Amino acid sequence: MQQAILTTEIYELPWLAHRYLASLARQALVAEAQLTPKPGLVDRCGSGSHADLSLEIMIRSAAAIEPFFLHMSAASASARVDAALRAVLAAIGREAETAMFSATGGTNSHKGAIWILGLLIAGASSSQDTVPARVAEVAGSIARIPDRARLQLVSHGDLVRLRYGAAGARGEACAGFPHVIDDGLPALNSARNRGLCEETSRLTALLQIMASLEDTCVLYRGGSDGLELVQRGARAVLEAGGPGTSPGNNALNQLDRALFEQRLSPGGSADLLAATLFLDALDGSK
Repeated sequence: MQQAILTTEIYELPWLAHRYLASLARQALVAEAQLTPKPGLVDRCGSGSHADLSLEIMIRSAAAIEPFFLHMSAASASARVDAALRAVLAAIGREAETAMFSATGGTNSHKGAIWILGLLIAGASSSQDTVPARVAEVAGSIARIPDRARLQLVSHGDLVRLRYGAAGARGEACAGFPHVIDDGLPALNSARNRGLCEETSRLTALLQIMASLEDTCVLYRGGSDGLELVQRGARAVLEAGGPGTSPGNNALNQLDRALFEQRLSPGGSADLLAATLFLDALDGSK
């Protein structure tokens, strides 16, 4: 995915601006899915720890939810951050989930990403800003407004939060996406500055997120032991030299095998990598 520049000229054409943000979000999801090799996750080599997902399904899902990202952007354009905006975004998000399930035959491919990227798109559109930290700050302020229509629903993430006390995607968003701003983006840029290729730089960012995130997707499937396996394994890859080095690649292969055997998939980390790539592209004018 090429870094892109959001200019004031584009903002003079509002509908084009909304299409632009939605397109960046879709590209980020596709780039995350295509990134290879990712431990336990769908990539160009296969379905990872998933029996019901494939790269084709992930790409089809990203295309299906792109129009809803556009509507989230349009609804947020220079809007006040209040309960009314939160309610509109939540309604569009639920429509996006329906479209996703229709496109995937009932498989949850991007439910977390709809929440995360939808908030970041709303943050960018509402603030008309491209600086990642400021976009994440506005997105976090939206996330902290309760979604009253959701209060009757209980998700897998809710169950994991109740059992393990993990913040989950909701807590990450409410905190202003610290694993994106403080981990993903710095790791991505540091790897690039060291001369690593784009794919290796993105893998480095993913592993940095995995090393510290309390990934509720992992907790739901594997509990605390599974989360420790993922975090320890990601740290081992980075400490061995990172992807792109022989020791790092060996450690990455070991982690991939271990996650496959345990049927663990760090889907929360993957969603935050997509958010990292989105904000990186949005900030392409730097």
